[in-house]
Formats: sequence, structure tokens, C-alpha cells
Amino acid sequence: MAARAGGEAVPAARGRGGAPSFQRKGPPGGSRLAAIAGTRPAVRHGQLLLSTGLPSLDSVLGWCGAGSEEDKYGVYSHLLFKYFLAEGVVCGHDLFVASAKELPTSILKELPAPLLDNCRNEVGEEAAAVKSEDDSMQIAWRYQNLPKMEASPSTSSRFGHYYDVSKKMSSELLQSVKCHSFFLPEEPSLHNMNCGYARLLQSIQKIIYQEGFDGSHPQKKQKNILRIGIQSLGSMLWDDDICCTENPENAHSITKFLYVLRGLLRKSLSACIITVPAHLIQNKAIMERVTNLSDVVVGLESFIGSERETNPLYKDYHGLIHVRQIPRLNCLICDVSDTKDLAFRLKRKQFTIEVRETVLLHSLEPKRWIMPIYGYMTRHILKLNDMTSHSS
Repeated sequence: MAARAGGEAVPAARGRGGAPSFQRKGPPGGSRLAAIAGTRPAVRHGQLLLSTGLPSLDSVLGWCGAGSEEDKYGVYSHLLFKYFLAEGVVCGHDLFVASAKELPTSILKELPAPLLDNCRNEVGEEAAAVKSEDDSMQIAWRYQNLPKMEASPSTSSRFGHYYDVSKKMSSELLQSVKCHSFFLPEEPSLHNMNCGYARLLQSIQKIIYQEGFDGSHPQKKQKNILRIGIQSLGSMLWDDDICCTENPENAHSITKFLYVLRGLLRKSLSACIITVPAHLIQNKAIMERVTNLSDVVVGLESFIGSERETNPLYKDYHGLIHVRQIPRLNCLICDVSDTKDLAFRLKRKQFTIEVRETVLLHSLEPKRWIMPIYGYMTRHILKLNDMTSHSS
């Protein structure tokens, strides 16, 4: 017997040998997840996946909604922040931008423009030229099969978009989506709270409930995604002192905020990116708790002002990518990428994440392979010398 969704039992069709053949009942197309623009269902854990705006980063994380450790000067982390929001605009998602330093309207005006098909061809040709130069180098055979990152635009890519950092997104495209903003200096203060986190939570909760992202009140139009971006959480501008001393008075304020925010995201069609000035947080235990409360954590290490800026091994890159945390949603283990050594570069039009192949060639060569090869070559050289001496 088979059962309907409502619990009513119906006879099941019989296959060969009298064994029942079960057919899953569902909406047309066979997918139980709602078809929402800019998303795709995950095969392993049944969640809707979003793009971060960087296809090369999507291939590493496998899911978006991340926490980003800011680089020392906040240049590249802010760029990732804008990529995440720009992807939401192109996909037609609602945006919620929160900041205590910069006006959200100013952040939205600085979003990169999406690449059109003709622009994709130009950048693709440029990337192909660079690739042909790299391929001209003779490298060890076992490094030729290293995993490749999708760094250049491709017309076959169906998930995620590419953007031109040299151009700004048009105002017409920005006006096509609904944007909500939160600027802490303009928000009314609450006398019973010692920081701006409570005001931010109230604003996010209000948007989720009123717009129907939690599912309790059906959305008036087709279901949509809310992309939340919070800039420089934990800094002094958020009335927090974790960046000022090793023993702050409000040591648990940011963790309480993340606990509540995590619950709001779990029961709503929402995804959030948060940048945190990790290099300013003096108590490392606080940063560990922030990492544990995040689904994804990516650290950006910029070469600006460091010794690696002039190191020939890093001449083609502007910084390193450190993946601190990988999501474990509805499963016991996570998808771990085979690629560990990642670096990023900011080109004329594009921000890309690539594998540090040159570093692999110099630092990951197993030393235990060197002596046997050397001994094998030495023995054959001696044999050749003996043969020549006997022949003479």
C-alpha cells in the first residue's frame, strides 16, 4: 500500500514479480523545493543554495550566507560584501543593508555592474591569454591535474553571475528590487540595551515577519529571498568594546546577537553575510565563539604593507583566502574542498580566487621523493661511465 500526503492509503501499482513500484507524488518537475530565482536545491542536504556573487568562491563553499574576517585595511572584504549584494540585485532578491560606519545608500551606489555577454567575451579572452602564458611553463606531471577554480566568465555557467568592478551598477537595476537599510546613528536608542545589536535584531525581525519571509504570513507575490548584509560587526561603532580590550564588559553581546540571528535565518528564506574586524579583536576566545556560531567563515589576508607584497612567490596575487568554517546543514559531515591553498587577485575588471600553483610547486614537493630519484640517476650515470671506460 502507498499513502497520500494527507494520510489516505491507496493501492500501489505492481511491478514485475508482484513487487510494488512506488512513485513519488509531487509538483511538476519532481522538485519539492520552491522554485525561487537565483537559487538551486542541494542534492545532499535538501537546502536552497545561493551564490555569493563569486562563482570561484561558490565552488569552495558550496553554500552562501557567510561570515567574513576583514582584511587589515578592509579593502577586499568590503568588495566581497558588495559582490554578495550585487548578486541579490541581479537575481531580484530583497536586500537589507546594515552599517554603523557608511550610509547603506552609499554602499548600494558602489555595487559593481553585472557583466553582459559581450563583456564576458572580452574578459574571457583576457583570462585565456593569461592561462596560455601559464601553460607555457613546464611543470611536474603530477601538478598538471590540480583542481581548477572557475575564475573567468563562461556562458555555460548556470549558477552565479560575474561583475565588472570598474563600473557601477545602474540606478534602474537597483530600483528594480526592494532595499531595506539600517544605519545605527539614525536609529532611536534603547535605554535598556548597551549596544546597537538589539536595535538591529528588531529591524531584521520586523522585515522578516512583515514581508512574509518566515512563511507565517504568505508573501503577496512569488516567494523571494532576503539577503542581509552587516558591515564591520563588533567594531566600536556598534557600541561594542571587544576591539578595545582583552577583557571587555560586553564580551557576550556579539555571541547573543549571533544566536538570535541564527534562529531567525533558520526559519526564514534569508541569507546573511557579516564582516568582522577579526584583526582588532584581542580576545581570541570571542573570535572562536563567533566562528562556531557561523555556518561559513572566510578569512582574507591582504598583502598590503606586508613582506609578502614584495615576495616573488606572491607577485601574481593580492592576498590569501583562509576557509575557517564549512557549512554542515542537515548532515553530519561537510563537503571539504580538495584545494587548500587559495589566493585572490584584483584584476582590472574582476576579482578572482585561484589556486596558488606556484606555491605548491615550491613548498609541497615531498622531500622523500628526492633521494630515491637522485640515487637512481646516480647509479645509471656510474653504469654509463663504466661502459664507456670498457669500450675505450
